Amino acid sequence: MSIPLSRRFADAVPEMAIPWAADDAPSPRLLVLNDLLAVDLGLDPDWLRSPDGVRFLVGRHLPKGATPVAQAYAGHQFGNYSPRLGDGRALLLGELVHADGLPRDLHLKGSGRTPFSRGGDGFAAVGPMLREYVVSEAMHALGIPTTRSLAVVATGREIRRETMLPGAVLARVAGSHLRVGSFQYARATDDVDLLRRLADHAIARHHPAAADAENPYLALFDAVVAAQSSLVARWMLVGFVHGVMNTDNVTICGETIDYGPCAFMEAYDPAAVFSSIDHGGRYAYGNQPGITGWNLARLAESLLPLFADDQDRAIALAVDALGAFPGLYENAVTAGTHAKLGLPPGIDAGTLVEDLRTILRDNHVDHTSFHRRLATGAARDLVLDLAAIDGWLARWRALSPDTDAMRLVNPAYVPRNHLVEQALAAAVDGDNTPLTRLLDAVTDPFAETGDRAELAEPAPAGSGAYQTFCGT
Repeated sequence: MSIPLSRRFADAVPEMAIPWAADDAPSPRLLVLNDLLAVDLGLDPDWLRSPDGVRFLVGRHLPKGATPVAQAYAGHQFGNYSPRLGDGRALLLGELVHADGLPRDLHLKGSGRTPFSRGGDGFAAVGPMLREYVVSEAMHALGIPTTRSLAVVATGREIRRETMLPGAVLARVAGSHLRVGSFQYARATDDVDLLRRLADHAIARHHPAAADAENPYLALFDAVVAAQSSLVARWMLVGFVHGVMNTDNVTICGETIDYGPCAFMEAYDPAAVFSSIDHGGRYAYGNQPGITGWNLARLAESLLPLFADDQDRAIALAVDALGAFPGLYENAVTAGTHAKLGLPPGIDAGTLVEDLRTILRDNHVDHTSFHRRLATGAARDLVLDLAAIDGWLARWRALSPDTDAMRLVNPAYVPRNHLVEQALAAAVDGDNTPLTRLLDAVTDPFAETGDRAELAEPAPAGSGAYQTFCGT
């Protein structure tokens, strides 16, 4: 089939795109394919299931003229700056046009070593790639901006981690893979022309209205601040913990990217941390808004030469623009919280919301179940302190909440950690049934059915603390 892969990124900033080829997959086998996304990208699902299609999905059967590239970027990882990160186990195959008329990156993860691998093998295991597929598609179904997953292909190669594991490649789709770290890399070169071309590419690709502003680059920054404030608010509303909010994982388009040590919080806890490497809780659930602001400050630093010729003037503009973030975030999370509680937008419910958070935290109440059951009158049974919850419910009911509207924004199903692990373990052993069933639920998260009841339940008591790993 003819696949019109373009190379917008590589043409705009060739200094940040190293032509590279995917490693061979000894015995590629399709594990899961997103048919609807394939069609939206102009791809034929039947062809993608063919031998040539499967080889395309691992980067080994490409259309004439296609030039995969490894992208360069820098980044702060757990607060420590690394000047040269880049796609160490990934390749950008090119861009396709989505059904909405906008371009999308088609990107491989786990396709082998690149010049940015820094000692890694460049490969990925089946489990983590299926994990990204499940969680990213669940996030999309929840209405949260995210990269999408097109397919996971087992490569037939065993890779070494703590043990030998079956290898896989994820075919990922994104608005783009431009990150805060991309601008940090360009800024570190001291090549203002490169920085300007990268910013112009970002404006054209994601925030075209900025081009008509008096200061287009400041307008670009304003747009990224708005996109990221909305994104992290949506994470907080569903209890999503990203786990590795390094600046190289913060997209310019405002999509969630990189589902490594992520997890959905069950018992409400601002200090919830799941990543095995986040020893200090830097990226805990409750820290995510503050970390987003910190990451945006790093983007502002990178863009300073484009804001104004005078550095003091540039810094003043950056500080003023960054100052909008707390208010934008609070407005977004307040509006979302009102919707979750079925309250009209204009009502002052600040004390009610804070008191609820205290009750949920002190009673270790499941975040997803409570908000879903609140609409049906079944949330009280989840709280041990009956006096506290009864008082709160009386105040809440006095505001005449719209329980029908609540069912449209509070999911019955999220990718609960124990269910994801069970599905991945079965899939690695060759049984895709639990994976398919879980995907069916989390990609239709508001349609509660009796035959999926156990998929809405938190982990059984005594399961212990859940821990995630980055999969590299």
